[in-house]
Amino acid sequence: MKIKAGIVGGAGYTGGEMLRLLLNHPDVEIDFVLSSSNEGNLVSDVHTDLYGDTDFRFSGTLKQDIDVLFLCVGHGDAKKFLDANPIDKGVKIIDLSQDFRLKAAAGNDWVYGLPEFNRERIKTANCIANPGCFATAIQLGLLPMAAKGLLKSEIHINATTGSTGAGQGLSTTSHFSWRNNNLSIYKAFDHQHLNEIGESMVVLDPEFSAPVTFIPQRGDFTRGILASIYLDTDLSAEEALKLYEDYYADAAFTHVSKKNIDLKQVVNTNKGLLYVQKYGSKLHVISIIDNLLKGASGQAVQNMNLMFGLEERQGLRLKASAF
Repeated sequence: MKIKAGIVGGAGYTGGEMLRLLLNHPDVEIDFVLSSSNEGNLVSDVHTDLYGDTDFRFSGTLKQDIDVLFLCVGHGDAKKFLDANPIDKGVKIIDLSQDFRLKAAAGNDWVYGLPEFNRERIKTANCIANPGCFATAIQLGLLPMAAKGLLKSEIHINATTGSTGAGQGLSTTSHFSWRNNNLSIYKAFDHQHLNEIGESMVVLDPEFSAPVTFIPQRGDFTRGILASIYLDTDLSAEEALKLYEDYYADAAFTHVSKKNIDLKQVVNTNKGLLYVQKYGSKLHVISIIDNLLKGASGQAVQNMNLMFGLEERQGLRLKASAF
């Protein structure tokens, strides 16, 4: 029996990637793709990369006879949707918005869906709050240090994301003529993903109180996030490398490289790659992911695999574009 999946908000970037992944997942059958603005339209008319792969049409009707529901809607809209459409308790829910990531909003019903941090809880969860894209990249770079209580100094982060991170809606800063050959900073020092990062660090290290400085940047490319992180540590280069290799030894998608890394190694995959170096007293960690896959839809499918007892890489063995 295949897992029956429903998708709400299937017209955006994360919905499109969810469709691409689930159409090629051997253990999943898509039951419906809900989009009120596209009801009756062919999925391939909206997501033209799926032309020839499916004759599925968008639906305007929510069904309850499914096993898992993916919410690929905007921030604030997931909670509104669930308030207006109570879902049967037997249906597992994976939300890709930020509505349930923080404990104050999530209560006890939602589990934070970062497998490298919460794998065992995800396996038994009914409701998953998928992490943010920046939050995923940054936490992958910090989790090994937090787990050993080694985040004692100020943490400095500079991270650049592709234009798809802003969603499919048109805006001045997503327009090609503005974005191309351009670079800009936004939400310096107060990006919303800092909140979920802080909560995870405190779970691993209850005494965590180090200040975190985060400068996000808009890059002139389409997909991917590169986070450059540095902090003080007494660890030697060899000790730091071993710490990261040990922490991720059993991770399905996160790997520590001994060579410098670049975005083309992860674009179109669910991988997270890390590169760890020591410069004097500073530990420098580079963390890279595809913002739409490991930072969104791919991680959601990874969580689904864990929730249903599937092999974690099922449907996610993807090759990076690379060139």
